[in-house]
Amino acid sequence: MANKLFENIHISDFDYPLPDERIAKHPLNERDMSKLLLYKESSIKEDIFNNISNYLPENSLILFNNTKVVQARLLFKRATGAQIEVFLLEPIVPSDYVLSFSSNSKVLWKCIVGNLKKWKEEVLQMPIPTTSSSLLAKRINNLSEGVEIELSWDDSSLSFARIVELCGNIPIPPYLNRDAESDDNVRYQTIYAKPEGSVAAPTAGLHFTNKVFKSLKDKNIDIEYVTLHVGAGTFKPVKAKNISEHEMHTEHFIVKKSAVEKLLKHKGKRIVVGTTSLRTLESIYWLGVKAIDGKLNEHLFVSQWEPYELSQSISINDALKALDSFMVNKNIDYLSASTQILIVPGYKIRMADALITNYHQPKSTLLLLVAAFIGDDWKKVYSYALSHDFRFLSYGDSSLLMRND
Repeated sequence: MANKLFENIHISDFDYPLPDERIAKHPLNERDMSKLLLYKESSIKEDIFNNISNYLPENSLILFNNTKVVQARLLFKRATGAQIEVFLLEPIVPSDYVLSFSSNSKVLWKCIVGNLKKWKEEVLQMPIPTTSSSLLAKRINNLSEGVEIELSWDDSSLSFARIVELCGNIPIPPYLNRDAESDDNVRYQTIYAKPEGSVAAPTAGLHFTNKVFKSLKDKNIDIEYVTLHVGAGTFKPVKAKNISEHEMHTEHFIVKKSAVEKLLKHKGKRIVVGTTSLRTLESIYWLGVKAIDGKLNEHLFVSQWEPYELSQSISINDALKALDSFMVNKNIDYLSASTQILIVPGYKIRMADALITNYHQPKSTLLLLVAAFIGDDWKKVYSYALSHDFRFLSYGDSSLLMRND
């Protein structure tokens, strides 16, 4: 088994001291004025993020995760005054995110329920602001992780997306140790966010502004989007002593056929914005490998250890061509898939030459991904950031990491 290869990757080796005061509790006034650490060939320097295009090769392709954070925290109140929180995780019926958010009567979602023991009624009810209707929540089944909840309403003019927008609260990260504020509705969202589905922001993209996008265009840097809906598992700590015992969470992603075609045609460097974009692109590659190996079925899924067990010698072009052919044969213009991919030291990065990312929590799978990208120099990067007053985590500063081959 592939996980046997990683029994010596101890999570304690990916720890570092992170004082609470170094965690950015609020965003800066200007998105693109965050600090930018520049790492290349083991050397480090710094600048301001709005100058990032100065450090990207001309004719590059930059790839973003355009998922939109939904106001996933639904707070119901019982007649007794007790509060029950229904936290949306992922759709069950319809299982497709687009269809679920466009529903206009009821949906079934996998949820985390806070204060579950106090949920005594068959149905919880919440008035929908600015309307005369109410949102109803009914428990259907207990799941292995979470609860299946039916959410329904009687105003067919309202989509579920609109319901969530009216009734929900933005799910800012728990380590901020504060309640969400009105500013978070805008700032905990990239300016290019579009398809609803995430319960956490792809935070590397929070620094981008229209001014930065113009600077990219001026340098003839092309842009493409993928969609990975970030789940609550992104905050799941690694509790196992070594990574071989950790179960990675599953997340859903969507990639358009046009994006696959652009990746095939583009000959310049690939710059990936964020760990979620990188996980998506690497998963695309492995779906292509599975297509070549005859292992791609209707359930488009990359499991945790598959990338370490499948053929390792297939080129990027061959994998992408196989995936494009699969989509042509199925007469589909986008892939709706899921991934459990775990990128740790020892994994060979294929789809990115550079990674733009924030600073991640100690002993997290995101930090392991960074270590896979630049090796042991992650320690040098994080030491520099800590000693030079960089701000950490979701609302923190940024880095541009050039891959060590």
